[in-house]
Amino acid sequence: MDHQLTGAPAGISDSAARSARDLRVVFSRLRRRLREVAADEDLTPSQESALTLVGKHGAATASALASAEGVRPQSMAATLAALDQHGLIRRSPDPEDGRRQLVTLTEAGRARIEDNRQVREEWLARAFEDRYTETERRTILDALTLLERLSEQ
Repeated sequence: MDHQLTGAPAGISDSAARSARDLRVVFSRLRRRLREVAADEDLTPSQESALTLVGKHGAATASALASAEGVRPQSMAATLAALDQHGLIRRSPDPEDGRRQLVTLTEAGRARIEDNRQVREEWLARAFEDRYTETERRTILDALTLLERLSEQ
């Protein structure tokens, strides 16, 4: 088999290579669509991402958030300043090191994350209801069970 023509790496079947490529494309489109559905016009995508990150990490320093997000500390500082202006985060002294500040969500920040999550889930549930038959939805659930193995590695 000539892997140059199929695009499959050596030792990888054509079906595995195509599955990987197609799954990545579909997930990227779906992720982009879900972001659009719950897009807050007053927050940039990087601010939305940082807000979600703060929600996941709980109390964290700006440098820890920058590292987790893969951005420079200065970029994270600017993003956090914008979230602070919107009243979505709170900064408080780190009890272990008074020179640092811990960033947490305010009630408004938690509500924003929960509202966005709910909008996305409702849109997705409605799309499944409107675009797929019951049999197709069961097929999707079966495929998701198989795909769950990818996340277990």
